[in-house]
Amino acid sequence: MKPEQPREIPREIALDDDGQIRLQKLLASAGVASRRRCEELMLGGEVEVDGEVVTRLGTKVDPRTAVIKVSGKRLPPLSDRMYLVLNKPRGVVSTMADPRGRRTLSDVLTDVLPEDPGLRLFHVGRLDTDTSGLLLLTNDGEFAHRMAHPSFEVEKTYVAEVAGRMTKAGVAELLAGVTLDDGPVEVRRARLLDTAADRSIIELVIHEGRNRIVRRLLDQVGHPVRQLSRTRFGPIELGTLRSGATRELSGDELGQLLELVGL
Repeated sequence: MKPEQPREIPREIALDDDGQIRLQKLLASAGVASRRRCEELMLGGEVEVDGEVVTRLGTKVDPRTAVIKVSGKRLPPLSDRMYLVLNKPRGVVSTMADPRGRRTLSDVLTDVLPEDPGLRLFHVGRLDTDTSGLLLLTNDGEFAHRMAHPSFEVEKTYVAEVAGRMTKAGVAELLAGVTLDDGPVEVRRARLLDTAADRSIIELVIHEGRNRIVRRLLDQVGHPVRQLSRTRFGPIELGTLRSGATRELSGDELGQLLELVGL
């Protein structure tokens, strides 16, 4: 696994000479509450640092590395890193450039790409060109690496319109496990959302990211995909974000993801 790199701290956050900051000041700077309320949370035993409850006011921490929880929820470290959700449109290639001249992520992200050319955005995993939906983007390389690494088994939820009327027996076949030419696939959850004479809509949850795995999986059980969208990545939902639009992860969402992959 790649070594973790310290996160940069926004310039407006003043650190001591030893690179630390008072905990209640950090909590207030992160938007948890007012400084006075943050002190009350500490005194009430609601704040943990690296797994231990901290009640002593004035305790200092390194905001780049401290694992902080407030009332059980992970507080993301303060940094200048970007963490974005994109609703990738169908027909967009999940790369920043394409030698064949197809529309790429760079074309969609013109308003949010970092001004500094040295700060590149990584897409976390990828979506097929013909697949739309939720794609995470970041300039935090370690975060991107862990989120995409199969050992962390981060679940992804897809909604597919497929050919033919799928039955409950077809759903059971998916849940029992399907073997493709490159190995078995575990479908963790699946449910029919709608059926008609010539098409069905199914939602399924997997944790793997093999090439075109959802399309190959559904084709294997006799229901080729007509349209496919990813609606959820771990605890992050696409919601009503319009096609081609982006939004920043909330602090709560980022905290959940950091916990999920051990950062």
